[in-house]
Amino acid sequence: MMNSRFKFLGHSVHQMLIVFPLGLLMASVAFDALYYFGGRERRWAEVAYWMIAAGLIGAVAAALPGLIDWLAIPAGTRAKRIGLMHGLANAVGVVGLFGASWLLRRSSPTSPSDLALLLSAAGLIVGGVAGWLGGELVDRLGVGVDPGANLDAPSSLSGRPASGRPVPHA
Repeated sequence: MMNSRFKFLGHSVHQMLIVFPLGLLMASVAFDALYYFGGRERRWAEVAYWMIAAGLIGAVAAALPGLIDWLAIPAGTRAKRIGLMHGLANAVGVVGLFGASWLLRRSSPTSPSDLALLLSAAGLIVGGVAGWLGGELVDRLGVGVDPGANLDAPSSLSGRPASGRPVPHA
């Protein structure tokens, strides 16, 4: 297991922040679908446009703590490779596809082109793969998990390590 290097109140900041862009970007595709299959109601397209904008801002905010954690992973490990794929899939794939979709919508947020809709749908697919890779990092490889984590670990606010044993003072 490898503890997160960027924490707030004892928890990984990357894992806390990623839920916002993930939810916003993925939900934007649902609003695109309402727009596309629901009679081209312009309000749904505009909701998707603003969700993409907020999701992209959130993605940038979540990326920095993720990068800090990735830099701490030992070189030559499977976790380092998976982390690189996770980061690139998010930075290039998800942000790139949704960013291009958002740019194509800028001149007319209420009536996106078919290409803008297709780019967002592709971003949804890449985001699913990137999310799975992130889950692999945490659930399978233990990145961002406190050493000694267990089902009866004390609260992160207690100041005690997850193992529950006091930290010896040097």
